[in-house]
Amino acid sequence: MSRTIRRAVARIIWAGTGYRMRSEPAPTRPTVFIGAPHTSNTDFFLMLAIAFDMDLKIRFLIKDSWFKGPLAALMRALGGIPVDRNDPASIVEEILGAVERGEEFHLVVTPEGTRGAGSGYWKSGFYRIALKSGFPVTLGYVDGVAKVAGLGPSIQLTGDVRADMDVIRAFYADKSGVNPANRVEPRLRSEDQAG
Repeated sequence: MSRTIRRAVARIIWAGTGYRMRSEPAPTRPTVFIGAPHTSNTDFFLMLAIAFDMDLKIRFLIKDSWFKGPLAALMRALGGIPVDRNDPASIVEEILGAVERGEEFHLVVTPEGTRGAGSGYWKSGFYRIALKSGFPVTLGYVDGVAKVAGLGPSIQLTGDVRADMDVIRAFYADKSGVNPANRVEPRLRSEDQAG
């Protein structure tokens, strides 16, 4: 898809959703993008609009059920990577393998899982991938109250899970998501286990 078409699609998404983009400058090297708060299917389209507007090559994790039938080719063309919910840990090794082979892309991860449903914890795959690859983490966001979406700062993880997550929590403290009721506080299970 050409840059002109990608930009046109982004404009359609912004117009159709009523959101606008507010963002830090685009990262100049591959990062792990956090997409949060992930509270609605609208988030997917906003993520595409950000990537298309900023001309970023992205890959994104999405449940494998999206890769059945006619949507499979589209999901792959957009950069989707299917996640098998019965073996979610294998995706970390798959991504790290791609990085080791020299593939360059920004990896989009929604650590809340399926729009806020679940245990009340974020999934830790983004953290493990960023730490093992050395990629910074870019804080992508959706704020339904302000009707904005974009990219915040990029941070380098230290390996101190609680300290790193404190920085992430502070950034997302005032970000509501499209459906604020589905928002999950940024917290990894390992933070509580370590305490």
